[in-house]
Amino acid sequence: MKGTCLCGAVEFRVSGQPEGTAVCHCSMCRKQSGHVWASAHVPDADLTVSGEVRWYHSSNFARRGFCPTCGSFLFWKDDRDPHVSFSLGALEEPTQLTLSRHIFTKDKGDYYEITDGLPQS
Repeated sequence: MKGTCLCGAVEFRVSGQPEGTAVCHCSMCRKQSGHVWASAHVPDADLTVSGEVRWYHSSNFARRGFCPTCGSFLFWKDDRDPHVSFSLGALEEPTQLTLSRHIFTKDKGDYYEITDGLPQS
């Protein structure tokens, strides 16, 4: 599975089977992505990245990776966990993935509703 940022300066490949497909509604993801952020995660070793990625520590344990040229929000990494989350919206091919849940729904914006019936936390 392959993904890129908007301008193409950053490319990533996922070699393992992604898990944890989710839509995050937290205020940080909404501010960084412009709405909600859909992602999945893989072990660190299953993600290969080419091009420059800048990392921003958004909390005392997590950081967010983005393209310094176009600003695309591509990765989320918990420094305590050997997995990395990647943006489903950056994938370039059919993935056969389906969303499994919504997270941080108590922080969701008041301008939309979640109506797909997936579990919410």
